[in-house]
Amino acid sequence: MSQSGVDVSPECVSTFNELKLNKKIKFIIFKLTDDYKEIVVEEASENGDWDYFREKLLNAESKSKNGKVGKGPRYAVYDFNYDLASGEGTRSKITFIAWSPDDAGIQPKMVYASSKDALKRSLNGLATEFQANDTDDIEYQSVLAKVSKGLA
Repeated sequence: MSQSGVDVSPECVSTFNELKLNKKIKFIIFKLTDDYKEIVVEEASENGDWDYFREKLLNAESKSKNGKVGKGPRYAVYDFNYDLASGEGTRSKITFIAWSPDDAGIQPKMVYASSKDALKRSLNGLATEFQANDTDDIEYQSVLAKVSKGLA
């Protein structure tokens, strides 16, 4: 359980383990239920296209407790593959992204921020993580530089 009292659905862990072990799933997007009581899997996809994944994050919506719908934060895990610039091969890093757009509602942003560690603790095998707050933060080249630490 997180600081905010939010639980992590067992499906989150089983879907993550499937991504990690079977290497078929390329990304998972997690969201909080509308009542802010549980983190659940919103989508798991075998589509490895970064732009497709990015659009899913950009179009995410959340409801505040007063029922207002607006841009929404999300958690995501992406199995990021890249080639080393040195020519020494390909690397794969399971990357955790905490997406919290600047123009999302204050309440959803606060609950997502205080619930993030509960999800991260449940997912064993994350190689790297970062916080993203605007569209530039989730541009492919920006993410590649963070994930590869400049080696791609």
